[in-house]
Order: sequence, then structure tokens, then C-alpha cells
Amino acid sequence: MNKAFVKESEDSSDDDEELLPAALRLPSGSKNYMTPRGYQALRDELDALLRTERPKIVEIVAWAAGNGDRSENGDYIYGKKRLREIDRRVRFLTKRIENAEVVDPSARQDSDQVFFGATVTLCDADSPDATEQAWQIVGIDEADVSAGKISWVSPLARALLKAREGDVVRFASPAGMREVEILAVRYE
Repeated sequence: MNKAFVKESEDSSDDDEELLPAALRLPSGSKNYMTPRGYQALRDELDALLRTERPKIVEIVAWAAGNGDRSENGDYIYGKKRLREIDRRVRFLTKRIENAEVVDPSARQDSDQVFFGATVTLCDADSPDATEQAWQIVGIDEADVSAGKISWVSPLARALLKAREGDVVRFASPAGMREVEILAVRYE
């Protein structure tokens, strides 16, 4: 069948969440907790897509469409594909921003208990060298293990939530059950 007669689903926004890896999906019925920095990063990405990238691609597609035969016009075909990708990302970002619950970690000063936004210094009880690690508990969209930021839905973060300095917590890691001791809790 010719592509011209195949209609793409208009309501593909429901599928966007299902296409994500499990680590990036929000648990059903939960809020999309974010730090102010993570919220601003999503807003900046949405703004860049809508104000810069999408208009540029629309201009290319319009130019390519004016060149005649669209069936073998690479600029037109790939431009339309990129527009669909941008529109899908815009829908996703819009939904995430609308459902965002911004939590400012600096508002929780003077607490030794772990909540969203805390930076927790840990010592692995099972490790012979007892190296310290610091992890900040952040939103799903801003998690970056290489920067020391873990999602609040990760196994480690869930085990740490509501624990206090000095507590030893157990959690299931990909390598099996582990124990870590909480050395310090701070909010930045």
C-alpha cells in the first residue's frame, strides 16, 4: 500500500510512555518529582525544540516540497521524519512538565533524614576497601549515574528514603543484595 494512504495515529502520545525503558517510566499513580534544576532543563529543551529546531526543519521541508517529486526527495522524506520525532518529543516533554512536582532540596536544611533531593554519602558495608560514594536523589528525567545522580525510583534510592545518618540499609542491586551505611545527608 502506498504511504500516502496510510494514516499515522494521531493519539500516539499514550504510547510514548510505553516506549521508554522501565527505568525512565513513572510508577503509575505517582507524581513526577523533579528538582528545580531538572525542571528548568526540561523547559529549556522544550523551548529549544519549539523555537529553534522545529522552525528550521519546517523551512527545509517547505523548500524540499517546492522542488517537485516528493517520493524520491531525501530532504523532504527525512525532514518529515525528523518533524515527527520532534513532535513526539514535544508531546513527551509537555506531559512531563505538566505533571511535574518541583521539590526544592535546599528547603530541607537541618535534616539528617533522607528525602527527595538529598545528597547521601554512603559506605558500602560489603566492600573491603570501604570507599565512600555520594549520590543525589533526583527525578527520573534528570538521573545521571556518571554525575552521581540517581532516580528516586531506583532500588538504592527507595532503600535510602526515610533512613537517617548512621543507618545501615539493605537493597537489591543487579549484583545481589547489598548493605550500605549512611554516613552523611545534606541538602543543596
